[in-house]
Amino acid sequence: GRGGGGAMESAAKGGYVLANLAEVVERVLGFLPTKALLRAACVCRLWRECARRTLRTRQRIAWVSALEPGPAENHALVRALARELEKVHVLPQTVLYIADAETFSGHEECHEQKKARKRNSKETALALEKLLPKRCQVLGLVTPGIVVTPMGSSSNQPQEIEEGEAGFALLFPKIDGVKIHTFHFSKDVKNRVFDESKFAEAGLKNNPDLRVVLLFGYNSWKTGATRFLHQIVNPLNEKSIILAGGQVESFTSLTSENKHAQPGDACGVVGLAFSGAQIQSAAVLLDQDVADERTAEAAMQRLKAANIPEHNTIGFMFACVGRGYRHYKTKRNMEADAFRKFFPNVPLFGFFGHGEIGCDRIVTGNFVLRECNDIKDDLLHGYTTVMTLIHLGSTK
Repeated sequence: GRGGGGAMESAAKGGYVLANLAEVVERVLGFLPTKALLRAACVCRLWRECARRTLRTRQRIAWVSALEPGPAENHALVRALARELEKVHVLPQTVLYIADAETFSGHEECHEQKKARKRNSKETALALEKLLPKRCQVLGLVTPGIVVTPMGSSSNQPQEIEEGEAGFALLFPKIDGVKIHTFHFSKDVKNRVFDESKFAEAGLKNNPDLRVVLLFGYNSWKTGATRFLHQIVNPLNEKSIILAGGQVESFTSLTSENKHAQPGDACGVVGLAFSGAQIQSAAVLLDQDVADERTAEAAMQRLKAANIPEHNTIGFMFACVGRGYRHYKTKRNMEADAFRKFFPNVPLFGFFGHGEIGCDRIVTGNFVLRECNDIKDDLLHGYTTVMTLIHLGSTK
């Protein structure tokens, strides 16, 4: 009968270790994905403290990619997020998701007869938001095409998806020394002049740590939309800030402290601002002249010359719907391939949209931004691609 006693004794010892030795508990909890870790945190005070410490160390960005069409009732991104959030090792604090317009919202007006397969973009957006933590800020965009790096490794080959169902969600945890916040400016029908005090409220003015602003215009076909966009872009067009983005079909989610209802017929700008002394960034513009492999790679070489560290860095590609394989005469994935060649370990995300925002801004060695010309760079383009790198500092 000794065997049973021995087993009980070692179980008791194991129990003692797991109830008292923080470093062992922390080692064990370190293997758990975040959702399981949060459940484990409810066990006892020691586990809660260990779980908290473990979470604080998880500062690498994570992402969920959806490249396979979903069943009729929900978008592939909703399904991928539901599945993958069980496995991720970060607690998202800010999420940027982008999905293709056609299958996200099922273009209600033109498919009256296909009622069965209809999707409502509000419902899809709510389904996505429901999956994310309550206190997380979410910016969701819908665009004609998607640029996405498949999950699993940051060196996976990024894909340019111009037709078909696709999407991604970038999950930013709380990162020491980095502040990311969403903002929204909608064109006020009454006032022709944009009230610039709103910039300060949005942390886009008198903010010496502001490094990168990703800007997305919606309803850009509206009268006055371009003028409004200029009113937003021009004051931000400073040497110390990288600006990049484009015109999207619509935005479907914007949850943050200040909830804005989106007036259906207004036009405006939503975006993400990245502040923090450790952030490094650079951008290049591929204009109409970039039309083959050689010129696309020359642009990537300019971006490479910025010497942005590749570790803990993400790439963004904002391209015109007129580019892609039609522009490169049937060669698909040209720009994403050129990017991958020069940045083998940086994941790339973005979209094909209705206009691009950005210009060549390369950081020189002393972190002063060099403008490509002395006049203010024009930031609004068509038939171009803007490539941007954002480095979020060195992770522990």
